[in-house]
Amino acid sequence: MRRNEAQAGGGPRRVLSLFDTTNLIVGIIVGAGIFVAAPVVARGVGSSVGVLALWLVGGLLSFCGAVGYAELATTYPEQGGDYVYLTKAYGRLPGFLFGWLQTLVVRPGDIAVMAFVFSTYADGLVGRWGIGKPVLAAAAVAVLTAVNVAGVRSGVRTQNILTIAKVIGVSLVIVVAFLGPGTDPAPVEELSPEQPVPLAIALILVLFSFGGWNETAFVAAEVREPRRNIVRAMLLGMTVVTVIYLAVNASFLHVLGFDGLASSEAVAAETVASVFPETAGSLVSALICLCALGAVNGLVFAGARIAYAVGRDHKLFGALGKWSQRTGTPARALIVQGCLSVILILVLGSFIDTVMYTAAAVYLFYLATSVAVIVLRFKDRSTPRAYKATGYPVTTVIFCLVCLLLIVGAVQYRPWIAAAAGLLILLGVPGFWLSERGRRFPSRNGA
Repeated sequence: MRRNEAQAGGGPRRVLSLFDTTNLIVGIIVGAGIFVAAPVVARGVGSSVGVLALWLVGGLLSFCGAVGYAELATTYPEQGGDYVYLTKAYGRLPGFLFGWLQTLVVRPGDIAVMAFVFSTYADGLVGRWGIGKPVLAAAAVAVLTAVNVAGVRSGVRTQNILTIAKVIGVSLVIVVAFLGPGTDPAPVEELSPEQPVPLAIALILVLFSFGGWNETAFVAAEVREPRRNIVRAMLLGMTVVTVIYLAVNASFLHVLGFDGLASSEAVAAETVASVFPETAGSLVSALICLCALGAVNGLVFAGARIAYAVGRDHKLFGALGKWSQRTGTPARALIVQGCLSVILILVLGSFIDTVMYTAAAVYLFYLATSVAVIVLRFKDRSTPRAYKATGYPVTTVIFCLVCLLLIVGAVQYRPWIAAAAGLLILLGVPGFWLSERGRRFPSRNGA
């Protein structure tokens, strides 16, 4: 199998089926974020109807972004996703800055967040052994990185198993909730006494929980029949996730009511406890561990492809741009990504602050990539488009406006965190200059 996974030239092969690709999307999106974000989102909207409406809006807005990405991914089915599109639309510097931030900060940070969520709930199951949360989180990253280094198929099989298990688990939570006693809502619901959050921040958390629909773009060079399967996987994955999130929130509201949801600190455990009070803690901890591990594995798998694409084109990251012929994976990129994630596990803060740390920068690049859909329609007319964004240009413009709103909201909510992310982006400019010097004057670098 490994011989079939590596091209003669050491590049990626098209080994991912529609099923594999859809599982990658669902596996990354349905992490533990829904369980952490649901109470905070409720405090941002003020009513049960508002809760369901905002999660539905999140799915629709993500769809607006996904159709634009689907057009780009099917037009340019290359490894690297946004990095490729930004480079084609605006030049090497914007593409490099995206790769710079993703490789060094955003992707290792996302992996570390999900690994820390895993360790938090795993500690409740094995805490008596005295392992410690940082060790559990680091071990999860190390093991899943090793699985993905071993080969594409081992990484994909792991993703498929974890995704199927988590979907079954979440479905059981929904069924259990609706079998249990419901809470009669009051005629006029009052906002929970818990500290409310701005609506823009609630929307950021909703879209964070939907984050991952663009991951197919990063592995486009490994998808079979990409001009057909990428679109199908994105739309199918988004539909499945939206239905799951609406059902999950409806089940929380059914059992806890709006006030109970908005003030809950362990919403899934409290929901399951309505039917299985003795075993709710262990059952929910195991489920969230599965959800978090599925997200970690998907982030590890897709994230290394960004580092590989940047390293292939920029000498500063040249060591990462090697594709292992033996395993059929970007092994160096996977290992470096894993090491950075383990380091970040030691310095991460709260869930919301961690999301805010990358939110402004992430949505800045989302905005730039969505605008690239329009730019490349004019700049690169000659390249055939097997799929054109549904609802263009309305869907693209809507998503761009939402990105602007979320950037402003993130900066206003945590200015110093947004400033730190902005500084990291600016530090990429001298990094790009050094990389370009190496490219233009290779003889001086011994190349």
